[in-house]
Amino acid sequence: MTGHAVAALWRRDVLRFLRQRSRVIGSLGTPVLFWILLGSGLGQSFQPAGGSTDAGYLEFFLPGTLALIVLFTAVFSTISVIEDRQEGFLQGVLVAPVPRAAIVVAKVSASTSLALAHAAVFLAIAPIAGAAVPWLSLPAAFAVLLVMGVALSALGLLIAWPLSSTQGFHAIMNLLLIPMWLLSGAVFPADGATAWMQAVMAANPLTYGMTALRAALDGQLASALPTLGVMAAFGAATLIAATVLVSIPREE
Repeated sequence: MTGHAVAALWRRDVLRFLRQRSRVIGSLGTPVLFWILLGSGLGQSFQPAGGSTDAGYLEFFLPGTLALIVLFTAVFSTISVIEDRQEGFLQGVLVAPVPRAAIVVAKVSASTSLALAHAAVFLAIAPIAGAAVPWLSLPAAFAVLLVMGVALSALGLLIAWPLSSTQGFHAIMNLLLIPMWLLSGAVFPADGATAWMQAVMAANPLTYGMTALRAALDGQLASALPTLGVMAAFGAATLIAATVLVSIPREE
């Protein structure tokens, strides 16, 4: 019965997300726009590590854009928790004879599925902008994105669950999640940052996911495993925390 509940909630979240065009555009269109604008604006001035000119900023920013797609999808997916509470649907789910952990599994799996689908769409259109996509490295890259998707979706659920307004969720997103992405090595390498910023980036769990993603896209899966392990540990922690939080009874 639990499996049927998870599948039903997963299907509902995916279909609801896809039917709301503004969320699809926001979670995919915004990162793509950032990628094109920043890539075009910084393309001539960007100098990658080692002084090589083979890779431009479009290629450097490509992993960061993938991470931003996962982040935006997690944000726009888990915000449905607040809407479900306002509409009364969540209250009906909470009194159903299924474990509350099923809600966490369904929400996180739906958000992660959408994030991976959006990442695939982005990679399919990236060559149109002149970016070189390492197709042979994509299976390893998607494995990293899967871990990142679970971690960020669980984090989004952890933030959204106690909130009662979508405005509050967006405020926390702007205050926490966007800086978390900016200070992950997605936009600029840590080597050129100040000492205090390097320390902040080292404490940021998403930094390790970005490092693993870059290594996977470069075909260096073995070197990606240690940093991927850190990201996976963070994902497990947020998943457990979200499950515990959802399991705590509260007045709805």
